[in-house]
Amino acid sequence: MKKRHLLLLSMLSGALFAFSWPVNGLPFLIFFAFVPLLFIEEFVLGEGRKSTCCALFKYTYPAFLIWNAATTWWVGYSTLFGVFMAILLNALFMSITFGLFHSTRKWLPSKNSASWALIFYWISFEFLHLDWDLSWPWLNIGNVFSSWHSWVQWYEFTGIFGGAFWILIVNILIFKILNAILQKKVQSRLFKVQLIMVFLFFFGPLILSKIMYATYEEKGSSAEIVIVQPDNDPWTEQYNLSGDQVAQQLIDLAKPLIDSSVQLIVCPESALYDDIWEHQFKYSAPIKKIRRFLQQYPGLHMVVGASTSKHYTEGLPNSKTYRLYVRANGDSVLYDNYNTALYITAEPKIELYHKSKLVPGPEKMPFHRILKPFQELAFDLGGTVGSLGSDEERTVFNASGNLRPAPIICYESIYGEFVTDYVKKGANMLLVITNDGWWSNSPGRKQHLAFSSLRCIETRRSMARSANTGISAFFNQKGDILLDAGVYKETAIRHSLSLNNEKTWYVLHGDYIANIALFLSVLLLLYNLSEYLRKKGESIKK
Repeated sequence: MKKRHLLLLSMLSGALFAFSWPVNGLPFLIFFAFVPLLFIEEFVLGEGRKSTCCALFKYTYPAFLIWNAATTWWVGYSTLFGVFMAILLNALFMSITFGLFHSTRKWLPSKNSASWALIFYWISFEFLHLDWDLSWPWLNIGNVFSSWHSWVQWYEFTGIFGGAFWILIVNILIFKILNAILQKKVQSRLFKVQLIMVFLFFFGPLILSKIMYATYEEKGSSAEIVIVQPDNDPWTEQYNLSGDQVAQQLIDLAKPLIDSSVQLIVCPESALYDDIWEHQFKYSAPIKKIRRFLQQYPGLHMVVGASTSKHYTEGLPNSKTYRLYVRANGDSVLYDNYNTALYITAEPKIELYHKSKLVPGPEKMPFHRILKPFQELAFDLGGTVGSLGSDEERTVFNASGNLRPAPIICYESIYGEFVTDYVKKGANMLLVITNDGWWSNSPGRKQHLAFSSLRCIETRRSMARSANTGISAFFNQKGDILLDAGVYKETAIRHSLSLNNEKTWYVLHGDYIANIALFLSVLLLLYNLSEYLRKKGESIKK
């Protein structure tokens, strides 16, 4: 096979990944996307070079680069630096993961059996990518079914890593079948077994999911919810309005839909962007305006996103993100900024939750000590530049009656096990408040909307999603969109949502598939190391 053929296979793989991706992609293509890379790896392994990992990297990196660029280019609407770093680094991490799989095949005695190591390594990579300073799990392959969520209703048992396992095992089986055809081994018993397996592994989960989708019934009592979509363009309009004006806008949009049966109004992330001091909530003009409105409707509450600040009065705070402000009189003030969800009622007390999963760059400077000089390259996605403070634990708001909503802020909604922590604490519905206007009318905002379907399936919770410029929507427990507000519309929508108090297997057990994969990957890496050291010792003796 010539180099140009290997490069064409790499480009084919990248195209299959890209054309399978939400929201307009065809997800069945993902079951073939790894196959060209497996043929490249097989060819490179067969050449018997010592530096096969370097040779393999030349052909895997272009594939992952194409996939990342074609599906996440829209990050460039906010920052060119951020989009280049996200695309280049994520493709690099994927290539390294594939290289580890190749290294294991080199050392294991049975190279055919070693093909399955890709499953463990890839799932481990995605799992570890969830929780570090450069976390960017947008392209975790289990997300590919978010626009075709009727295919993966069993995510309530597995989460998205069940989807990753399904994708990888089918890819490997298809590769083995095609490889056998090319080698003219179609009469072998193994080929027939693999042919049966690929049909079982592909159609089995699909049929099971379709049955679950058709038979699932919404659980729990219901609540009337109003979502407000103010449509304040974050580029040209949002920060030109005062907090008092925004509060009045939210009230005016919601009011025509309010009656005695409505329990909750949901407003978007950072709607109240004037820095509100948390020890002075009672003096905040927009909060006082909202509270006066709520007093007219007993039992009505509001969740709204805000930029808030906490003032530390004594000693050094137990925080890595605190800031120093020096007043004109020379006094120093220590404080933290937060991306916050506020739960406002007619009563003076306000509940709040600080966003925990912060966006690398705009909200959290990765590897802060090293990259602090580059902080000004971070783009403002919510009224504050630089590292924000965060909460360690999830918070469930104690809403009126039977309603206990989980406040999920923007980027947090793409983390499956993270969202289950709200449900473990008693949440019976999900709220997502976000501001996707930074991405214009691009695939980014549509992908973000689609990913919400997966969180509903994993937890079997209904969801109300409020987005500043759209797309605001209501979801049921199967992940269906019941009603959406569209894009670039100043509006409010109302719907009834079911409130489920039962916990799914995934809520109770989390990412157990990924934990098993990580354990097995560590064993494989230790075996690789031991074989390398053994071979090196033998060469020294010679």
